[in-house]
Amino acid sequence: MINEINKKDLQASLKSADTEEWIDLLFYRPIGYRWALFFEKIGVSPNAVTIASIFLGVGAGALFYFNDLLLNMVGMCLLIWANMYDSADGQLARLTGQKSEVGRMLDGLCGDLWFFSIYFSICLRLTTEWSIYIWILALIAGFFHSKQAAMADYYRNIHLFFLKGESGSELDNSVQQKKIYESLSWRQNGFRKLFLWFYVRYTKSQEALSPAFQQFFCLLKKQYGQQIPSFIKNEFRNGSLPLMKYTNILSFNTRVIVLFISLIIDMPWIYFVFELTVLNALLIYMVVKHENLSRKLYNSLLKKQINE
Repeated sequence: MINEINKKDLQASLKSADTEEWIDLLFYRPIGYRWALFFEKIGVSPNAVTIASIFLGVGAGALFYFNDLLLNMVGMCLLIWANMYDSADGQLARLTGQKSEVGRMLDGLCGDLWFFSIYFSICLRLTTEWSIYIWILALIAGFFHSKQAAMADYYRNIHLFFLKGESGSELDNSVQQKKIYESLSWRQNGFRKLFLWFYVRYTKSQEALSPAFQQFFCLLKKQYGQQIPSFIKNEFRNGSLPLMKYTNILSFNTRVIVLFISLIIDMPWIYFVFELTVLNALLIYMVVKHENLSRKLYNSLLKKQINE
């Protein structure tokens, strides 16, 4: 059992209760917290934990190539283990103050490598039966997977910004990141500059799907700068909070449950279809609701500005 002091420490290791999924709160976060305490005790850095999770997740994906339920089950266990470490690295970074840009780079790369391995292995497994069509299906599903994950991450960071402020969020914009990219030298900062080249395009894709929020946020910054009034923060949080459950569905747990079921019944292609249908429908719904909220708040700010 976790005593009261440890419960407080566990809470401190979370981003926020608003953005956590119930599976994470009941399972991944408590276990990740214990891993974080263990790694802190033996002097392992958050980045090392992230790298370990990459190897575990990629290894898990490789085991999904085999049409063997036992090996698939081992792969499922490895993927769960990888996600425990993915939880632990962030918790360890928050507990020890070891946050870094390299850590963010590795963390962003982590899930991409897991799912690339999963997609690639499933396609190899089904090529004999499906020929090139499984690769086409996976390519389309992978494209929309990237959009689903990107917008879920974006809306979560927007929510954290209004909840905790700039220090409690990782909300970035493409203009700011492009300036940093252009200020760096390929010779002296090659790895960071390469990351930022991709990251600028990543943030641009998020902004392209949220034009009403960009308009609202621009007006908000123009009117109030960094001192956003609490009544706006509260109104935004109240409108954004119901959407957090969709950001969680589009992240890891739900999609992995469907993946596991599809492997158990020996129909892994179902996972790709699930991404293209159910998860895309949720993505569209989430974007529409968030844009409506942003549009409403923008009009309220505009009206207030005119009245003044």
